[in-house]
Amino acid sequence: MKYTFKLKEPNSQKETLIYFTCFFKDEDKKFIYSTGEKIHPKNWDAQNKFPFLNGKNKAEFVESIKIQLNRYSDLMQKTETERKKINEPFTADTLKKVFDEEFKRTPKGKNVFFEAYDTFFNEKAGKLEWTAGTKTRYQNIKNILERFEIAKNYPLTFNRIDEKFHAEFTDYSLNTLKHVNNTYLRNVVFFKTFMNWAIDRKYTYNEKFKKFNKNESGKDIIKETATSQIALTIDDLNKIMNHTFKSKSLERVRDVFVFACVTGMRFGELSLISKSNVTDTHIVLKEEKGVFKEPRNIPLTTLSKYILTKYDYELPLIANQKQNQYLKKAFEEMEFSNKIEKTTNRGREIERSEDFIYNRITTHTARRTFITMMKRKGVSDKLIARATGHKDMATLNKYYQVDDEQTKEAMDDVFSIEIPLKKIN
Repeated sequence: MKYTFKLKEPNSQKETLIYFTCFFKDEDKKFIYSTGEKIHPKNWDAQNKFPFLNGKNKAEFVESIKIQLNRYSDLMQKTETERKKINEPFTADTLKKVFDEEFKRTPKGKNVFFEAYDTFFNEKAGKLEWTAGTKTRYQNIKNILERFEIAKNYPLTFNRIDEKFHAEFTDYSLNTLKHVNNTYLRNVVFFKTFMNWAIDRKYTYNEKFKKFNKNESGKDIIKETATSQIALTIDDLNKIMNHTFKSKSLERVRDVFVFACVTGMRFGELSLISKSNVTDTHIVLKEEKGVFKEPRNIPLTTLSKYILTKYDYELPLIANQKQNQYLKKAFEEMEFSNKIEKTTNRGREIERSEDFIYNRITTHTARRTFITMMKRKGVSDKLIARATGHKDMATLNKYYQVDDEQTKEAMDDVFSIEIPLKKIN
């Protein structure tokens, strides 16, 4: 059976859909099926009824379009051959059903893009590939995409994941949601992971997303920025531990925070501690993030052991968000009230503002404090990583915070050269 491709609107001034067509002679029926692929008419070879594959009229993503169109023609020929072998009629309804099944068409009213996303999410979560934190992040991406659809009036389909989508999504992330560069880039990485999965599962052959945030040279347009964060000192920790709080709730929040400071543990790992995995010298931690990883042995110091025994090896944990709220109150009560400058990178713009230090303290400050204090004492990265569980030294070093006072001390120590005395004639 002969088949061909045609444009929905051959005289359009913008991209238009490509249709697959063939004629069922026995039924006297013309079969027309949208491939979902789009192309500008100037990139379409009307004589050969296929995209230009070479020359000045070649479309940027023609290889991806070509692969997808060939899938339709190959599947039609395969289906026709199979029906002949078993002496069954090859009809328009048969071909439509096969196309619908292969190309993941869904009933009217359903969205194949988000249906695919749900399948992706359930598959990864079902295989225990993700931690609870990773599940939350991917659920958050879906929520952002759903709100983006409404805010930008941009219904999402796989074929609409193009440069226009990228521009609209970037604008929505940076200007509407006020995401900083690092948050935006992290979300783009998560989104690309989903799109790569969709290609593997044959939901789409659209690879335009691979060039998101890349210029013609392949370099990042929006770049990750090193943010200045807070790391406490040993004097700060002494001050914190010696403070008598007005409420027991703030005291408990303080103890949990300090425990994380002196062990380097993530806030989410603290709930894994119990009498059964604590020895006289170590916490033997089996991480959530790696089912097949060896347990991590975290040394106990005098202070961390004191806090554990104070609460009978069950730290008084609350939700991370609540912990952060109470931490701000605790540090405000302890008069950590000096102001610090905060710089935010959003796109190519740098925003500067001042804020009280107590408003910048979070549960993550503890892990940053641990790494910074260990580094300042000259402890090697490998030894620090054994405690924190980092495998990538570059990631570990992002936690290391250097301030002006430390820089001055280091320079004074290195260049401690005596000033020569002038001779007196």
